[in-house]
Amino acid sequence: MKLLLHACCGPCSLEPTRILRAAGHDLTIYYANSNIAPAEEYARRRDTLAAWAESEGLPVVEGPYAPDAWEGAAGRFGLCDGDPAAREQRCRACYRLRFEEAARVAAERGFDAVGTTLSVSPYQYTEAIREELERAAAGAGVAALFEDYRPYYEEATRRSRRLSMYRQNYCGCRFSAAEAAAERAERKRARAAEREAEAAAHAEERAAEEAARAAKRAERAAYAEKQARKRAALRALREQKRD
Repeated sequence: MKLLLHACCGPCSLEPTRILRAAGHDLTIYYANSNIAPAEEYARRRDTLAAWAESEGLPVVEGPYAPDAWEGAAGRFGLCDGDPAAREQRCRACYRLRFEEAARVAAERGFDAVGTTLSVSPYQYTEAIREELERAAAGAGVAALFEDYRPYYEEATRRSRRLSMYRQNYCGCRFSAAEAAAERAERKRARAAEREAEAAAHAEERAAEEAARAAKRAERAAYAEKQARKRAALRALREQKRD
């Protein structure tokens, strides 16, 4: 099958392309990600993907970078303030914009089907990805080739690290960057609080151990003093007898 594979970045493309090539599909990677901000980040991910794809003999087609269109489609949902339903709605709008673009190009260039690498990430909404990919493909008159690649995420992570690929720490849009930073800060605070609690617990344990040792020392000192008094009394008795 001649497949146009929408890809978000190099690391997420590793396992899906391996699996699809092993199945005999003729792949072209389509980089269409107007969600990625800022522009420097968009270019860095594109260049990482392109350099790896060239080493693999995989053609890459770059779609238009239109952040204004993304803002109108998905950016209008804004920050989701920890609301998973609102975040999924925003992500779904983002998937829709990118998949419609990929499906349109697939139809125009004579591809049999359109697919995506997005489902490799356990942090994405897999079912929404499948639904939006199928909807966009049907609208463009091409087949949708969806696969859940999440079981291969850890291997993709290991491979990308071995290849020294640039690995981003947020999904791509400015909201995900802010949310990821907030989540990292919260995890950092939680780890700090955990360390403080552990330190306090260890301090209490050490204090209790020191108190036990002090009590033991006091007990030994009292015993030694008692024995000293006994010895002194015996010496006094012996001296009285000699006198």
